[in-house]
Amino acid sequence: MSEDLGTVDRAILNAFQGGFPVVERPFEPAAAALREAGVDIDADELLERVQRLDEAGVLSRFGALINAEAIGGTATLVATHAPEDRYDEHVELVNAHPEVAHNYEREHPHLNMWFVLSVADEDRVDEVLTEIEAETGERTYNLPKQQEFHVGAKFPVEGPQTQATDVSDAGPDVTPTDRRSLTPEELDLVLEIQGGLPITATPFADVAVAIGADTEWVVETIKRFNAEGKVRRVGVIPNHYALGYSENGMTVWNVPDDVVDEVGPAIAEFDFVTHCYERPRHEGVWPYNFFAMTHGRSEAESDERIQQVHARMSDYWDVGDDDWDTLFSTRILKKTGIRLDERAEANVERR
Repeated sequence: MSEDLGTVDRAILNAFQGGFPVVERPFEPAAAALREAGVDIDADELLERVQRLDEAGVLSRFGALINAEAIGGTATLVATHAPEDRYDEHVELVNAHPEVAHNYEREHPHLNMWFVLSVADEDRVDEVLTEIEAETGERTYNLPKQQEFHVGAKFPVEGPQTQATDVSDAGPDVTPTDRRSLTPEELDLVLEIQGGLPITATPFADVAVAIGADTEWVVETIKRFNAEGKVRRVGVIPNHYALGYSENGMTVWNVPDDVVDEVGPAIAEFDFVTHCYERPRHEGVWPYNFFAMTHGRSEAESDERIQQVHARMSDYWDVGDDDWDTLFSTRILKKTGIRLDERAEANVERR
């Protein structure tokens, strides 16, 4: 689908995968920013084009990308083995758990199923994994995030406007807080926007009507959430498959513990590394402690990017053949997204 996009649509996708203005009528300053970059467009046309991109499936949604971890609860990555002759049965058993938000088949001789658990109570992780092990007869390997070096998930396309356009400074000044919990009103807002904003000229006002709040409060709260890290960014969230990013490689590395803190930021600098974490090893089964997710539009592009990561790794330690691997995704088994209802509700201030 990406080759069917015109130059203006490409400019919009590149400009606004983050940094969209949080103001009552955001398409006006957004269009003005594009005009300054040489793209002749007004607010009405920008709105229409974003609507069409969404309807065509080029966008997964428009709005705020919420940082689930900052909202409440926890999520963890889990690996397991599913025997080939019972693979589909294994899938059904794992996916039947509502706590499983994502599940992928990946290329590995043993750990060929990888899923994400999202729970309101951290104690629930062990409970769910115990249940899954009992149902499948296979051991699970919990790989919780120990350090996060980067979460970006931005997917540029070739076009006239290749740099992000950050208009997030528009609107009211806000003061971040260090409060972890949510008020009941903030909970209503999170649940309303977690699937995206309405693609209208006044999306924040429409959200305000939906939850019975003032538009000014909605704008200020979303902008404050962005400053606090509860919202990672506001903008167009692309469907990377529709943009041609079909190669999904999870590169894993056995990085010496004494250089992990240096390696993490260095690998996170690559714009094609969408996620970058330190996770625990599992002795005798899983020797890798560093994960860097790459995406490419072809096998050749993906391989080239992985080699760039390898070269950067080699600046910090002597990388052996057994010190790394790439697990390509071969099948999406479940992708419901991390729904925040239970996690956010458990994090509400009780008055």
